[in-house]
Amino acid sequence: MVLSAEESGRLAGLLSGHADRVTARWTESVVASLRGRLSQAELRRQLQELHASMIAAAEGGLVDLDDDQGAELRALLAELSRGRARQGFSATETAVSVYALKDVLLGLLDTGDAHALRDFVAYSRLIDQMGLFTFESYVRTRESLIADQAEQLLELSTPVVKLWEGVVAVPLVGTLDSARAQVVMERLLQTLVDTGSPYAIIDITGVPAVDTQVAQHILKTVVAARLMGADCIISGIRPQIAQTIVALGIEFGDIATKASLADALRHVLRLTGVETARRNHRREA
Repeated sequence: MVLSAEESGRLAGLLSGHADRVTARWTESVVASLRGRLSQAELRRQLQELHASMIAAAEGGLVDLDDDQGAELRALLAELSRGRARQGFSATETAVSVYALKDVLLGLLDTGDAHALRDFVAYSRLIDQMGLFTFESYVRTRESLIADQAEQLLELSTPVVKLWEGVVAVPLVGTLDSARAQVVMERLLQTLVDTGSPYAIIDITGVPAVDTQVAQHILKTVVAARLMGADCIISGIRPQIAQTIVALGIEFGDIATKASLADALRHVLRLTGVETARRNHRREA
């Protein structure tokens, strides 16, 4: 409990009795910290909503932010935090919007009165709770945004491209870890289903190094594709990577490997008879 029933009632009276003054000073105190990235009218609207919600909660006997009386206030604080996180404001800038209310309340109280000072300490505890709740809501939103962006980057970094009728390719760039390998496998298998392609080329030209873990990820993807009825060809086996694979004792078995994506595509076209058809056409011509 951060407020007594009496302190809660006095807070409601203080906020409602100086409503215009509170919102005006609160807005002035916060607007400078946001450096013009939020209009004063929008900021004032947000703070007026918080101000009105605090009055309603205090009049209802709010003694702790976690009480039922604080439900609407918590919802507004969470909405404020989510909005600021999506707009690119920092956690400090978001918390200042709440903590600035302390200075406003201090200016309304008689600092020479011991009772008023005790009330201010109690009000400060409530505002501290509000600030911490705002910070936690901000962090949760930022973590969610970062997770979404990471997932989007994974998808963008593992495209599956249709090179030819019946031939798809996965050009890998960068380090291949377990999470990314799972995305590669899922996207490749789904594309094989969608296109009905019997051949898939996994190009590792952009993979800086191949170790045992990377090789295992590639082999699992090849096996999964075979279970779907598609053959895989691995391309981009540069001399340095070839030496590393041999030194590590990694065996690709009967999986076809090529030095470049172009070689892999030519290999697949030969398997499908495309080049043979072209040669016959040239001979007939």
